[in-house]
Formats: sequence, C-alpha cells, structure tokens
Amino acid sequence: APTARLVPAPDQVAAGDLGARVASAGAPAEIAALSDAFNRMTGDLEAQQTALRAASEEAQGRSRFIETVLSGVSAGVIGLDRRGRISAINDSALQLLGIVDPEVRGQALAAVSPELSDLVKRVEAHIEEDIDVVGDGETRRLRVRIEGGQGGEMVLTFDDITRLVTAQRNAAWRDVARRIAHEIKNPLTPIQLSAE
Repeated sequence: APTARLVPAPDQVAAGDLGARVASAGAPAEIAALSDAFNRMTGDLEAQQTALRAASEEAQGRSRFIETVLSGVSAGVIGLDRRGRISAINDSALQLLGIVDPEVRGQALAAVSPELSDLVKRVEAHIEEDIDVVGDGETRRLRVRIEGGQGGEMVLTFDDITRLVTAQRNAAWRDVARRIAHEIKNPLTPIQLSAE
C-alpha cells in the first residue's frame, strides 16, 4: 500500500501538479524516507516555480514600465543586441528616422538606418556625435549618443537638432551682416562730416 501511494505521484507532478504529496505514515522506513524525499523535492519545485513566476511578472512589469517611459520621451532611443540587431525602439526614433514599418525589432541596424550603423561600427564604449540623416526627401541633423554595454549591447539616443543648427547659422550670418554694415558705415561718417 505505501508503494502504491507512491506510484501515481510522479505522474501528477509530470502533469503539472506540484502540490502532489505522498503520505508516509505507517510505511516501512525505506518507503517513508523515499516519500519524504519526494515530498521535499516537489516542495522545492513548487517554491522554485513560484519564484520564477514572480520574477517573470516583475520582468514583464519592468519591460512595460520601460516601454511606457520610452514612448513618452521626445528623443529617439534604440537598443541593440550583441549582433547589432534592434532589440528596442521608441516611436520618436521611428519618426526621426522616417521609418514607416514599426516592426523593426530583430532587424539589423544597417538595414534600418545605414548612417547610424556606420557610427556604431566606430564605437567602443561611448560617443557623442552629430550626423546627417536623409529621409522623406529632407536631411535632418541628429545629435547621437551611443553607450556600449559590457556584453556588446548598445543604447543609441538621438535628438533632432536641425532647427538649432539652422538658428545658429542664421545668428552667425546676422552677426556677419551687422559687422559688414558697421564697417561700411564707419568710413561714410567722416566723409559726410568732411563734405558738410
């Protein structure tokens, strides 16, 4: 009878019932020891499975949190795995790079953005650089920051600085025009005074 109680228990565990236990009361010492060992094993498996479920739920929660944060960021963010494939990308990155198909996860960065891929090839640890990206018939100037991880993963963050560069260029030209006007006006004043 003690052996008969032990026989169906492994099948219950195999079917997913980690709460299966074998009663060892009234069994011979060897069978009782075997039953107790089986009960400890299923108890450990149940505890490990509960811990794995909790860790999985926590990881999913973190993943959802990160996706929520990234979706609200105005900067483009791309995560790359060790092989240079896109593991994460936010909506701002899709928009800044002019990517129509949002399902680019798993694709090589070179296929999605050759300009960024060329920059990534030169990175060892981290870099910050401005590059021009052509998309939708227009050229955008992006300030790109790349941080490399120890395992070969990388995170790219970039902002559109096209307007900033244009404003700086316009300010520089305004300054040049002001100086030229000043240089032209300076000799005219003494001539005007002499003429008067």
